[in-house]
Order: sequence, then C-alpha cells, then structure tokens
Amino acid sequence: MAGSDAGAVVGRGRPSSLRLQHVALNVGELQACERFYREILGLEVIWRPDEDSVYLTNGSDNLALHRAPQARPPVPQSLDHIGFALEDESAVDAWHDYLSVHGVAIVAPPRTHRDGTRSLYCKDPDGNSVQLLYESRAAGSPERARSGSRARERISN
Repeated sequence: MAGSDAGAVVGRGRPSSLRLQHVALNVGELQACERFYREILGLEVIWRPDEDSVYLTNGSDNLALHRAPQARPPVPQSLDHIGFALEDESAVDAWHDYLSVHGVAIVAPPRTHRDGTRSLYCKDPDGNSVQLLYESRAAGSPERARSGSRARERISN
C-alpha cells in the first residue's frame, strides 16, 4: 500500500489506520433482515456469495448477514446494538416517524441525552437492537472520545 500510512507505527509497535470494516450477524430470518436493512434503512447489497449470506453497505459502513443454523439454541443477545450515524438532530425524529409507519418495533423513542446527542432505538426483524444517532459537535469532542463515556452510556441515561 504505497503512499499510505497503513504500516506506520504508533506507540509500542501498534500499526495505525485500524478501522471497523463490517459487523457480521447470524440471523434466523435472513430474508426479513435483508429486507429491513435494504428497504427500511436503505443499505445496498454488495455481495451475495451464497443463499445463506448477504453483504450490505451504505457506501462506507458494511453489514454482513448470515443465516443462523436452524439448530441454534436460543441465547441472550451478546451484541448490545448496531449504531448508525445521522447528519442532523431533526433526522432522529424523521426516522422515528418513518420507522413507525413501516411497523418497525421502537425500543426507545427519540430523546436528547445529557451530552447533547439525540437517538432512538429500534429492533430489526431478528430482534437485534439498532440505534439511529445524531452526535453533536460537543458530544464528538476529542476529550469525550478519550474518556470513553459514550461506551458507558446506555439507553437509561
């Protein structure tokens, strides 16, 4: 990767340029989940390697859906939620209205958090929590990012 900083060293030998490329979910209802992420949230299919997998993107973020084995025992969800960023605060309420009209289960309606972010939570057809989030400039400040406070904040804040 000539000309890139992918091989640059940061700190004690950790390579730089780490970014999240995708999240992969095992889902029981592959077709319903694909429809939700495509038709409701607007992601596009970028690859369908077989009948049990589909890869979606919004242009920068990627989501893989894999059909879970039928014999999978029911287990509590270990993934807390998948978060999608919104460009402005009013979009949170617009998405709430849109999702409600389309029969999507709303877990937590739009609210402004104490750090200035505004979000809502809904469920995909397989029961995974999905957050739609507007993050104000103050909420996205470097000081806040270093503190890790966003990771500790939950729906109850």
